[in-house]
Amino acid sequence: MTQSSRDRAPAGGTGRATPGRPVSPRDVAAAERLLSAGRLGVEGRLVQASNATLYCSIEHDGGAANCVYKPVAGERPLWDFPDGTLAEREVAAYEVSKTMGWGTVPPTVHRDGPYGPGMVQLWVEPDPDIDLVALSRSDDEAVRRMAVFDAVINNADRKIGHLLPPGDGHVYGCDHGVCFSAEYKLRTVLWQWRGKPLTPEALEALDRVAAGLRGGALGTRLAELLTPDEVEATRRRVELMLKHRIHPYPPEDWPAIPWPPL
Repeated sequence: MTQSSRDRAPAGGTGRATPGRPVSPRDVAAAERLLSAGRLGVEGRLVQASNATLYCSIEHDGGAANCVYKPVAGERPLWDFPDGTLAEREVAAYEVSKTMGWGTVPPTVHRDGPYGPGMVQLWVEPDPDIDLVALSRSDDEAVRRMAVFDAVINNADRKIGHLLPPGDGHVYGCDHGVCFSAEYKLRTVLWQWRGKPLTPEALEALDRVAAGLRGGALGTRLAELLTPDEVEATRRRVELMLKHRIHPYPPEDWPAIPWPPL
């Protein structure tokens, strides 16, 4: 079972933010304030989702945007992840993204909503003219950053449709509920760099994560969202990548590519 991709139109809703000053995912502080304190209005549901995934408008103090709200109450049980933890894992992925400094994940918070506590993430509309299949197979540097990020969070479900390129050269990623397992479960469509040397930029980002996990703010935050074993496994993955300085190889005893890959 997987989290849904966001490359499909919501069931109902307009696809446009409510009237107000649009809040960009690049304005992290403003986006986090909006997501944390804004009034959520449910406009529809992403009908392809395995779990309840609601498309919402949100506004606060003159700012407005659209967002995704995934209530914990709508999560389906998984055999390999503890019940009711997917929303927290999505937030943990965002915290890692912030520490890496790449903005890989759109601003994301954990808060109460119309159907109880859950994950709320700023909506990013992908450019419909970009071929996601071709992008996923390319040497695009933004996609390569995504591959490094996925290795850090041990993403067990990086589908092609989870890539969100808004058309400005950046690539966001969504659906990070099945991440951070203490077991190596990296499953992704982005294996084109396996075994290749990590870039200096990637090594710097990994250094930031390693420092954050060694008694820094990231370690404290992840301890609030994950189990101690999962936090420790994250630290070990980062240390191994820094030691070997290469992109990881697929696991030998776990499917390497999600199904369906789209």
